[in-house]
Amino acid sequence: MKTYENLVNHLGDKASFYLDHVSERITKDELHLPDENFVSKVFVNSNRNPQVLRSLAQLYGHGNLKDTGYLSILPVDQGIEHSAAFSFYKNPDYFDPENIIKLAISAGCNGVASTFGALGLYARKYAHKIPFIVKINHNELLSYPNAYDQTLFGKVREAWNMGAISIGATIYFGSRESNRQLKEISDAFAEAHSLGMATILWCYTRNDAFKTDKVDYHAAADLTGQANHLGVTIQADIIKQKLPTTNFGFKDLKFGKYDDAMYENLTTEHPIDLCRLQVANCYMGKIGLINSGGGSKGASDMAEAITTAIVNKRAGGSGLILGRKAFQKPFKDGVELINAVQGVYIEKRITVA
Repeated sequence: MKTYENLVNHLGDKASFYLDHVSERITKDELHLPDENFVSKVFVNSNRNPQVLRSLAQLYGHGNLKDTGYLSILPVDQGIEHSAAFSFYKNPDYFDPENIIKLAISAGCNGVASTFGALGLYARKYAHKIPFIVKINHNELLSYPNAYDQTLFGKVREAWNMGAISIGATIYFGSRESNRQLKEISDAFAEAHSLGMATILWCYTRNDAFKTDKVDYHAAADLTGQANHLGVTIQADIIKQKLPTTNFGFKDLKFGKYDDAMYENLTTEHPIDLCRLQVANCYMGKIGLINSGGGSKGASDMAEAITTAIVNKRAGGSGLILGRKAFQKPFKDGVELINAVQGVYIEKRITVA
């Protein structure tokens, strides 16, 4: 783990900007913050059955972040989402899915998220050693022209049979197919809960109209925040979302419901405040928000990953789900990067803003 000084050094001249900011629109005392009793505090009065609580406890109680209320998850489904050759050419070892699981274990992750094929091939060897999260739908890119849709790749009970403690799924909110996806995944989550499995939703926005010549609103705080709110509505136990990079999606694109006052009352332009709006839309943090680590850019990956973790933690989020920055590197470097991110959540001097 990196020391506090090492973490701060990666922020460069932005250290004060990220570490000294105080959120004054939605304040930290209004949030439900991660801690060692997070599962009991949030879900003990819910309709989740005791088996789901046990699955969530397994996830929150594993790895280097066990019993902190924070999550570090390794997700590798890019072999389908981005094509295997493109995803693994930098490190061909990851064509073998056992290395995906080994990376998650060596890095002390809470869990590993991947496909039916990847996790199923090694279920007997590893399902009892690290929590499995089976991603049940994907956007396959072999159709021509590319169709941006999420398709179910297997059944919930298959994931349960291989010993998975959770399923993961994506909904492209805003897309033409979103209503169908919403119904499919709502049904899948209900079945998963009935079997005692936890549920994680990748809440992505996707519509060509959300991107203009000047701004990409797919990562706008108001749009992604509303996607989160739809996700918790279908009883996702954890929300996965991209870190917001802008705001005013509803206002600038002129759709949905918005008022100028809502932007003024709820957030500022500071990255931590934008992320806090995402957290607020997850029932004020009662459903954990994990942000994505983003793609790999090479030399800047470590600084970017640490910065993202600091924004998420200080906003009141529950962790990071980081894949490409780790597996598109030599194994040792991938472990080091994930451990550095975990260090942000362990470091008590990095507090909620």
